[in-house]
Amino acid sequence: MAWDPQAYATHAAFVPALGNAVFDLLAPAAGERILDLGCGDGVLTERLVAAEATVVGVDADPAMIAAAAAKGLDARVGDGRRLAFAGEFDAVFSNAALHWMGEPAPVVAGVFRALKPGGRFVGEFGGHGNIAAIRVAVRAVLTARGYRVPAIEDNYYPTAAEYRAALEAGGFVVDGCWLIPRPTPVASGMSAWLQTFRGGFIDAAGVPPEKRSQVIEDTRAMLRPILADAAGNWTADYVRLRFRALRPIAT
Repeated sequence: MAWDPQAYATHAAFVPALGNAVFDLLAPAAGERILDLGCGDGVLTERLVAAEATVVGVDADPAMIAAAAAKGLDARVGDGRRLAFAGEFDAVFSNAALHWMGEPAPVVAGVFRALKPGGRFVGEFGGHGNIAAIRVAVRAVLTARGYRVPAIEDNYYPTAAEYRAALEAGGFVVDGCWLIPRPTPVASGMSAWLQTFRGGFIDAAGVPPEKRSQVIEDTRAMLRPILADAAGNWTADYVRLRFRALRPIAT
């Protein structure tokens, strides 16, 4: 999925703004070298730099990396499933990105390699049940209109037990792994949310550009009785998975 940095900053500013809890769990320290995995446009990367850490941001989307680099950050285009770093980071941090990377094994393996012994992997991303109502509504509208709907989605939304197992299989000692329901107000409204976060899925179903807005509005109408209040304020059914894991110190 390709991202539009300007649209993301307008309609998805809540994503880094709600990253305080996982940022505090990381507790970055001055002088640490930290990898921000899935850094996006670099909003949280800037906070890591402000904590006096040396930070490298990696993201698969060139436009988002360009936006991060424009902030003066060390931001690099890279695939989280094919990290090339080896033993150079005190911590790897990730917020709202790992669910876009699919199967966890290659990501976990790359993070493990990137960390120094004793380094920590701290992150938060979509967990089991994340935006379930929205995902069902999008699929229902696409099916009703005769478009192709993939049997399996690319996004990875595991339970806490599943992700703990993936981390442990990759060699990590898991300090904590929690599934956290987090209903999230959507100030820009559901149409803008769908355009920003599900536009790629809609396009992949074969929807022509001139029909996309109708699919989005049909989905919005289906969701309104569930996710909007009487005043028209929208709340998305987010569920987050937050974790902290350590690469063991070699003995």
